[in-house]
Amino acid sequence: GKYLEAFKNSDTTVIPVVPSVALAKRAQRQGALAVIAEGTEAGGHVGELTTMSLVPQISRAVDIPVIAAGGIANGQAIIAAFALGAKGVQIGTRFIASTECTVHQNVKETVIKARDRDTVVTGRSTGHPVRSIRNKLTKELEQLDSENKPEEIEKRATGTLKKAMRDGDVDWGSLMAGQIAGMVTEIKPAADIIKELVAEAEETIKTLGNE
Repeated sequence: GKYLEAFKNSDTTVIPVVPSVALAKRAQRQGALAVIAEGTEAGGHVGELTTMSLVPQISRAVDIPVIAAGGIANGQAIIAAFALGAKGVQIGTRFIASTECTVHQNVKETVIKARDRDTVVTGRSTGHPVRSIRNKLTKELEQLDSENKPEEIEKRATGTLKKAMRDGDVDWGSLMAGQIAGMVTEIKPAADIIKELVAEAEETIKTLGNE
């Protein structure tokens, strides 16, 4: 929030990621162009509310456009987000497994091998929880969480995102990814992913219209 005014003054479009209604309202008051309502299903830093409960509440609470994020990996989810009041969607994990994505190949292969329950949230004791794919690092962080050692978690986690994404260490690196990782089964060009998403969304609309 403290940087938003500076961004606006430098003609920067500001669209904050928000995990709650209160933060969405604050962003609107401070002049954000839109907000990204990100549910706990998302990868990386997350809040507590799910996308399905968060998006409609924020959509009703603010007048600026709401972009839904978290747990969106196919056309059906896109249409669901629109039905909840979103004007657009943000998709992250699905595009990790794109040919253009610059993360290490080991990470892409780990994502497409992931199953529905292979992500875990760690770092709750720090106040900045993170969702990532389970590995040796998350097991260690979970133990530190159970012992309420936030400072040790911060120290242990520093630099681990680079270790995974650039160096390809899928055991001790931070594999930030959302719960939909289990739906990602192949690596393909981003353009093909988008075409697939649009086709699924259009087919979903047709199906709903025929019921």
